[in-house]
Amino acid sequence: MPRSRDVSAAIQQFRQRGGTLRTREALEYGIHPETLYFLRDAGRITVLSRGLYKLADEPESSNPDLAVVAARAPGAAVCLVSALVFHDITTQIPAAVQLAVPRGAYSKIKLDPLPVQVFRFDPKTFEIGLEIHDLGGARVRIYNPARAVVDSFKFRNKLGLDIALEALRLARERKKVSNKDLLRYARLLRVERVLQPFLMALA
Repeated sequence: MPRSRDVSAAIQQFRQRGGTLRTREALEYGIHPETLYFLRDAGRITVLSRGLYKLADEPESSNPDLAVVAARAPGAAVCLVSALVFHDITTQIPAAVQLAVPRGAYSKIKLDPLPVQVFRFDPKTFEIGLEIHDLGGARVRIYNPARAVVDSFKFRNKLGLDIALEALRLARERKKVSNKDLLRYARLLRVERVLQPFLMALA
């Protein structure tokens, strides 16, 4: 059994880093494997996924899958249908967590046991519309509602136009977006000609 001061120090390391740590990070911060396993077996930390732990007394995230993303894929951004779900502007349930990475960046992201689908975005516009949300101590990058809607039109051939149209309708009905923001992102992402007729039809 580890010494109480080692347990206290390990708990403090978790708290200083948002309540979530990967095994590799825990070892780097001086937490002995014996201490880590003691905390797990004692119920002081819980397993989010293989090699990823969270303090048991941290507030539960309403989006546990995205908390895993924040810890294991910090360079990626939640996009497309996963972002639409987060903002409550779709009725779809994605079969995998949809993440964006800059084109040319490492994209073999593994979130076992969560399935993941990776999209490569233009590095020049990758950061546009990104927000950081705190989900139970985990900070996750998610595209804002307007960017997520416009991206759904940009990737309509992969997602289906019906998903993009539903997102546009719900985002406007629930006052999550303005036409001004939608058109600004559409210009930046070069889908203004595609989006504008549908905006006019809904006006």
